[in-house]
Amino acid sequence: MVARLLEKSVAGERLTRDEGLALLESHDLAALGRAADAVARRLHPEPYRTYNIDRNINYTNICTAVCDFCAFYRRPGHDEGYVLPRAEILKKVAETVELGGEQILMQGGLHPKFDLQWYEELLGDIKREFPQVNIHGFSPPELHHFTKVNNLPIRTVLQRLKDAGLGSIPGGGAEILVDRVRAEITRGKVMTDDWLEVMRVWHQLGGRSTATMMFGHVETLADRIEHLDRVRQLQDETKGFTAFICWTFQAEHTEMADIPPAGSFEYLKTQAVSRLYLDNVPSIQSSWVTQGLRIGQLAMLFGANDMGSLMIEENVVAEAGTTHFLTLDEIRTAITELGFVPRQRNVFYQLVDEEREQIAVEANRRRDRKPLPVLA
Repeated sequence: MVARLLEKSVAGERLTRDEGLALLESHDLAALGRAADAVARRLHPEPYRTYNIDRNINYTNICTAVCDFCAFYRRPGHDEGYVLPRAEILKKVAETVELGGEQILMQGGLHPKFDLQWYEELLGDIKREFPQVNIHGFSPPELHHFTKVNNLPIRTVLQRLKDAGLGSIPGGGAEILVDRVRAEITRGKVMTDDWLEVMRVWHQLGGRSTATMMFGHVETLADRIEHLDRVRQLQDETKGFTAFICWTFQAEHTEMADIPPAGSFEYLKTQAVSRLYLDNVPSIQSSWVTQGLRIGQLAMLFGANDMGSLMIEENVVAEAGTTHFLTLDEIRTAITELGFVPRQRNVFYQLVDEEREQIAVEANRRRDRKPLPVLA
């Protein structure tokens, strides 16, 4: 049965939820990988594979939600809570630009006091100093939270932020898009339909976004397929997702640290099925940030066509004890070793011209010889 389903998917036919579940229940990792690679090559016959240069700027760790899986957040009033000064944020953006980055990933906790104007001013300050930089910012949980703090509809919130300079939306905070799972692992955070509605309205406004899935905790295999199906349904409707990224739950230092970790087998299998099931999402990103270099590279043969971001700075996964770090040369070499040409792209999967790409390569080599100062 599995072989027939793989042939069906490779041929471009859509899998049903039951068929997707049957693939997830399969242990034939090699066959799943071959099929996912075949689909990736059909969708991306070009001789290159891509990567991005950006920085994850977490403007605050203060959060009113309680997520058992998160080691990053601090409750309001906590001694370790912070809000980055505007000057420090701008310095981080400047360093990103110096290293060839054309994007920042801006995310934070659900701060209880900041009104929408605070975020509009933040976007405006960044765009005035760095008009060329795309702000990939504010996950659906944050954006839904803004509607509550400001008593405004999501369309108004998104339009105002778009007008202020928001360029695209990351798919963070999806975890598993099944309310039973979400209710078990988090309190005070957006549920499934509202997460999807944020993305739906953003797409209707002409925006683009990514979709994600964090798995390997309390969900079932059927829940993973339901998550993929909800993403696929919305993509059928809006065509606004540029890419899908999945990763395994990082349990260390969290309230769910007793859950056995999902290993590389489970990661590669789930990513392969994601590529087979999400027939309408153009790109799949490898998650080397959680998996490390070699599994992240192997993921490029399990359905991914993109190595993801250089990730100049990353705090959320690091707080959970996972601290993989790659240089730009290591990312490019990993792609080259697979027989592809490495190419830098932006969040919209447009290639950066080769001259700017080479400037970024040289800037990162200088940086790797002399690391940037660590900012508090």
